[in-house]
Amino acid sequence: MHRISKRLFSWASLIEDDTLAQAERTASMPFVFPHLALMPDAHLGKGATVGSVIPTERAIIPAAVGVDIGCGMIAVRTQLTLDDLVGRDLSVLRESIEAAVPLSAGRYNAGLTASAAERIAELETLAAAKGLDPATYAHNWRLQLGTLGSGNHFIEVTRDEQDRVWLFLHSGSRGVGNKIAQHHIRVARDLAAKWWIDLPDPDLAYLVEDTDEFRAYVDGLDWAQEFARLNREEMMDRVVACLGHFLDTDVERAEVVNCHHNFTQREHHWGRDVWVSRKGAIEAREGQAGLIPGSMGDASYVVAGSGNRVSLRSAPHGAGRHHSRSAARRRFTQDDLRKAMVGIEYRDTDAFVDEIPAAYKPIDVVMADAADLVEVRHTLRQVVNVKGD
Repeated sequence: MHRISKRLFSWASLIEDDTLAQAERTASMPFVFPHLALMPDAHLGKGATVGSVIPTERAIIPAAVGVDIGCGMIAVRTQLTLDDLVGRDLSVLRESIEAAVPLSAGRYNAGLTASAAERIAELETLAAAKGLDPATYAHNWRLQLGTLGSGNHFIEVTRDEQDRVWLFLHSGSRGVGNKIAQHHIRVARDLAAKWWIDLPDPDLAYLVEDTDEFRAYVDGLDWAQEFARLNREEMMDRVVACLGHFLDTDVERAEVVNCHHNFTQREHHWGRDVWVSRKGAIEAREGQAGLIPGSMGDASYVVAGSGNRVSLRSAPHGAGRHHSRSAARRRFTQDDLRKAMVGIEYRDTDAFVDEIPAAYKPIDVVMADAADLVEVRHTLRQVVNVKGD
């Protein structure tokens, strides 16, 4: 851990100068208390750095939460072992998952499964309690539940150090959460302009507690975070069903971990109540289970938090990009990706070149940097990888 300044602490051994400068701008905001904690996977983001933990008093910066509100991971340890998969055509399992879960941006369900309908009912009840109509942001939000998206979102069948089979996926609140976030980022920027507030970055515009705009954002945020959690659960139900059908057996859920890494919640730190925005970071209270995924083709980790006070009881959310998507496409080829994915069943397409592991920070370096933030419980290696274009 490095103390960059009184208001900025960093756990990142690999970090670009512009990323550090962005974190310093965010840390300079007068309501940040006690300091910003920069995670090992930190990289440039919209307004605030991805991989940062930002505690604020009586204000929230919507862009510092992230535009995919509630984005996170879920993992399920099954009773199965790698021996149950050896010798089988894993492309059949991959294709069945791809058919069960709509992939890629703009892809939705044609209808609702029974389990999705139950979860939609929960979300409708929550929205009504908050006086929120999600359809004003996305008219087809109901059909978004149970969809993956694209980019670094994924579904994986993995094995741990004992060759036990885990199911692992990464996704968030989809289009509806993104539109809620973008709306409130615009509201915050408009208020800053109205009140002549000088900001080091327009996307550091904030909403002040006890205002109508703040309450509206928190209501939308809470709803989108719950949508993201239920979205992951719905997809996991479908993946479990696909695996069970593939092996002609019932799949047991021996262990389940579901956690956000783009979210805000009220917490008590250093003697004060603050809003803690984790943008690309997980909560890591002492003993708290968490998930840290590597990049496509790399290892992922099931961890337990160390409760580190200086990090505001937080940990990284993954590998963190080292090359932008455009830079990765210039630097790497489909053949490079094939070499990185040897031994893993995946859809062989150049659409995933910008997700090649070399486009990200090495996950082993990130985990070494996080040694005082989490304890590794399980190391997961990919067997099957599913992604959206």
